[in-house]
Formats: sequence, C-alpha cells, structure tokens
Amino acid sequence: MRILIVEDDARIAADLSAALAAAGFVPEIASDGEDAWYRGDTEEFGAVILDLGMPLMDGLSILRQWRANARTMPILILTARGTWTERVEGIEAGADDYLPKPFEMDELLARLRAIIRRNGGYAAPNISIGEITLDPRRMRVTRRGVPVQLSPQEYRLVHYMMLNPGRIIAQQELAEQLQGELFERESNAIEVLVARVRRKLGNEAIETRRGYGYMFGEETA
Repeated sequence: MRILIVEDDARIAADLSAALAAAGFVPEIASDGEDAWYRGDTEEFGAVILDLGMPLMDGLSILRQWRANARTMPILILTARGTWTERVEGIEAGADDYLPKPFEMDELLARLRAIIRRNGGYAAPNISIGEITLDPRRMRVTRRGVPVQLSPQEYRLVHYMMLNPGRIIAQQELAEQLQGELFERESNAIEVLVARVRRKLGNEAIETRRGYGYMFGEETA
C-alpha cells in the first residue's frame, strides 16, 4: 500500500520512509506543498502523513483542497506546533488523526494502521475474512489459525485486498499500490503474485474477474 509522506525535513522524511517500508508499506515522499497537493489529488494513496509546516503550500491548505475535491484517503497530521486550537482546526478540515512532534515511531505506526483500518471499515486491530486473519502490527497472516509464510510483496497484496473486501480491484491499481524498487515490471507480474498467494491461502481466497481484476471476499452491493 502506497503511503505519501508530506515532509520537508529530509531527515524526518527518510526516517519515516524507512520505518514505513519495514512495516510493509510503500512510502513515497513529497518535500513541498505544491508537489504534495498535486500528487495527492491525482494519484491513489492508502494514506497520507501530512506535515502542516510545508513550503509553497501549507498543510491545512493542502488538506482542505483534497477534501474539497472529494479525496477521501485517511490523513495523519504531523506538526511541531501542536496547539489545541491547531489540532481542532486540522480535524475540522478533514484530518483523521493528529500527532505532534517529537513523536515515537511506534506510536505513529499504530495511529497510521488505525486510521487505515477504520477507513476500511474495521474496528478490531486484526482483519478477518473467512478463514484468513491478518495482523497488521506483526505483519502476520494465518489461515484457520495456522501461520502462513508470505514474502513482503505477497503480504502487501493480501493486506491491500483485505482492506478492500468484496471490491473488484484492477491489475493496474494493484500494481500501483504494490510498486517498489524491487517489484517486477513485466505485464504478468500481478498474475504471478496472485497465483503464489493462492497456493498459500487456497484457490478460493482470491477470485479472478476476467477483464476486470481480482476480488478478496464476497462481492459488495
């Protein structure tokens, strides 16, 4: 899952990127407000970590424009200021959570996982669909209670699809959410990845809709 890091401090952005990658996400960095606004408005991200004190366009302006344009990705505000009035302003502008600097990386990851989970309609920490349960904190997947060993790309695929149960997801969308420096660029890369996951979780775990994409769980209305 792609996470947009909107942060102009190169050290903090690098630390966030490393922590997110280790937690199974695909981090991308925008170092100024205009670039962040454009990318968030034209590309699909699973969530955004948004620093308010950005050059060229401040974080609250970015947030308001995204929400005005019906961009619904969950957003975690990150700022050094952190007064209660600013927190209220950020939440009312459409943020999902707020974390002042300095922060502990474990807390940031916990808050990020929580807003992503809530955005997907899950209240409990773990995600369960049929026989499959995913624990985002431990990056662990089980089938009928038995742990299943998945590669990082396989885990990312299962995580993203389980956050979108019953929805047909196009190959292109999956490729965008799973992309990283090590991701294969061949046209059948997603097909190969899905086939590997099916061998581990069962053929019924992911359904193919010819000409449309793939679906995890029963189709929603």
